[in-house]
Amino acid sequence: MKQFRVLSLLIITAFFISCGVSNQSNSNSKTYFTIIQLNDVYEIAPIQGGKYGGMARVESVHQELLKENKNTMLILAGDFLSPSLLGTIKYNGERVRGKQMVEVMNAMNFDVVAFGNHEFDLSYTHLQDRLNESKFEWISANVLHNKNGKHSYFYKVVDGKKKSLQDAYIKEFETPEGTKLKVGFISVCIPSNPKSYVYYGDMYEEIKRSYNEIKDKVDIVIGITHASLTQDKQIAEILPNVPLIMGGHEHTNSYNKVGNVVITKADANAKTVYIHRFEYDSKTKEVQFKSELKEINNKIPFDKKVETVVNKWSVVLQDKIKEIVPEPYKVVYKATEPLDARENTIRSIQTNMGEIIATSMSFAYNNKVDCALVNGGSVRIDDILKGEVNAIDIFRVLPYGGKVLKVDIKGSLLKRVLDFGEAAAGTGAYLQRYNASKVNGVWVIKKQKIQEDKTYTVAFSDYLLRGLDIPILSDKKPEVLSVYKPELEEVAYDIRKAVVNYLEEK
Repeated sequence: MKQFRVLSLLIITAFFISCGVSNQSNSNSKTYFTIIQLNDVYEIAPIQGGKYGGMARVESVHQELLKENKNTMLILAGDFLSPSLLGTIKYNGERVRGKQMVEVMNAMNFDVVAFGNHEFDLSYTHLQDRLNESKFEWISANVLHNKNGKHSYFYKVVDGKKKSLQDAYIKEFETPEGTKLKVGFISVCIPSNPKSYVYYGDMYEEIKRSYNEIKDKVDIVIGITHASLTQDKQIAEILPNVPLIMGGHEHTNSYNKVGNVVITKADANAKTVYIHRFEYDSKTKEVQFKSELKEINNKIPFDKKVETVVNKWSVVLQDKIKEIVPEPYKVVYKATEPLDARENTIRSIQTNMGEIIATSMSFAYNNKVDCALVNGGSVRIDDILKGEVNAIDIFRVLPYGGKVLKVDIKGSLLKRVLDFGEAAAGTGAYLQRYNASKVNGVWVIKKQKIQEDKTYTVAFSDYLLRGLDIPILSDKKPEVLSVYKPELEEVAYDIRKAVVNYLEEK
């Protein structure tokens, strides 16, 4: 019996040794890497009262993943230079315009980013400044610099020399076999922000071309796109062999699958990030990965290095805001229903956030106006506000501020302005309204049909009176009878102050 037990032990031991050798043999052909995906990040500091987001928290997650696997990449799928409240602040004589984001991302050692449509909110000169300052790679297959009708790659200046940006990016990882695993990244951007200095090629044709040009040079091809989910699904159908498309643009996290292609999007402003853990077998050429949506909340500590950079810019922001609102982090409203300030909605339909802004404009004049109108394009947060809303959130919604003007205007022009705003749905000229609505095809003010020869008192955002979004409206039109401009001490002096005061009162 004793001999039998010894023999059994030897057999079991031999079995585990053989398994260990087998597993070791398999592991020698496998390479592991991790990608942290962000998209649509406009705020470097935490949002919603400090509960969510914050790039210093993201960096803590980044550092932990680097400890887990040195083959860890940090990627952003577009939209980070604009819009932001900080971007509108003047610092050292000029507006920040995304400089704070590039500085933070450099400190975090980002690997590669895609262009988002909001990158082109900047002028060409300021975009070039941000490109030059960045230490990470930028890619896009369909976005080119347009100069006098000629199209060329954007570039950045590195050590005094121009370095052209590329369609794609290749990252190499060491394998256990001593070779290189090559991972290719391709990208396209939605053509929703036309600018004279930008040429947009066809997204589908260009990403297909980019894929065909890189696929034989690498072991894996991964997408980094800034497009709508519908467009990403079409891309997945065109490129069925791409295992993952990391997307942006929607601002709300999602996980979808088209055939074998996974499409992921994290929440805007780093409320969440996606963590993708990859395994590649060089013998079988098989790619496997698991995707984890991780919430970035106040349980995650701040990385000290990145926190220092964030704090520098936060001080700049707070100093400027306190000139208008003494307590920028005071909770002024609790949103039981999410407030929709997304660009695609607030520029197309009446939203609850737009209604609050327009109502606040009337409130600024003790409701002694007939109606209030504000262009949807003045709302720049491109996000949804949930739960506790503080004063600084309102500044993020309306980063450019501006006065609320009280204007006496003839009904004939007011009607044409309302018609223009309605026809401009989908653009920044679409009007968010208070006390103005269309009933059975007829515009009514305070439930009464507009009379063209009547004079109405309207609260307008000062931007509208410049005739930019709505050319037929300006203080020079004869139908504009008078314009009252508020003084510094009045609530109407700053539209953001009007919204904060209205919400506090409410």
